[in-house]
Amino acid sequence: MKNENLKIGGDPLLNGAPYQADPASEPGGTRRMARWRWAGAGTLIAALALALPAPAQSGIFSVFGELFGTIQNEMGLALSEINQVSQEVQQLYQQTVWPLALVNQARGFVANSINTYRGYMTQVFSLSSNSATLASPQQLETILHSRQSAQIPALQASFTTNYGALPAVNTASPQDRVMMDIDDALGQQSLKTTLIAAQGQDAILATANQMENQVALSSPGSAPFLTAQAQVANLRCQAFMQKMLAAELRQEAGRIAHDNVLVKRKAAAAGAINNLVTGTLGR
Repeated sequence: MKNENLKIGGDPLLNGAPYQADPASEPGGTRRMARWRWAGAGTLIAALALALPAPAQSGIFSVFGELFGTIQNEMGLALSEINQVSQEVQQLYQQTVWPLALVNQARGFVANSINTYRGYMTQVFSLSSNSATLASPQQLETILHSRQSAQIPALQASFTTNYGALPAVNTASPQDRVMMDIDDALGQQSLKTTLIAAQGQDAILATANQMENQVALSSPGSAPFLTAQAQVANLRCQAFMQKMLAAELRQEAGRIAHDNVLVKRKAAAAGAINNLVTGTLGR
């Protein structure tokens, strides 16, 4: 026989036993239960607040009053004193340590010097002094004044074109070929060093212009940093000068050695002639 749902005293029966439905399982039951829970919690909190005695309530409000009083009075007074000290320090710097009028005057002097002399100095450093008239020497001169180290291979080829290549093996004595090779090597080395130094000079001038611009806009207290940067740039200039001086010394040493070779060859030739004359007279 099938189970049937019956009602006894208003309650339904499931398989003959009384059954009470869960309110949460009914439509809208979950939302109603949540609202009742929040309402119950709020009522409980309100009841606890009302249950506190009057002295406890006044104690809580007095704590908040003490906090606000401390923020407004003690901390506010300390902040006011800090602001006053900061303003006094700022006035000391602007009026005594680094007077603002003198700082602006120095900046104006630097800016005026840049506007007055930088153009003329740039013209001096970039002045063209080409003097060759023939095509091949003009090419060599253009390469030398290019101020680009990437032109070194072209410089070597142009040097050979203008100053000639080494003679063949059987067209000159071995000693002459050695001396010509040494002289060409020293000459090309000096020209290449000059070309690289000219490019480095442009880098140094760009650094100097940048430093001048920084001085014109510098703030008080930045002098030590600018001085350190100037010292670094000075060391770079010294390095370039030492490089050029070394190339000049090598060229001068090569010239002295070349002259000494000529003296040796003359002495050897004089000795050979003396031997010939002595042998002739001895016959």
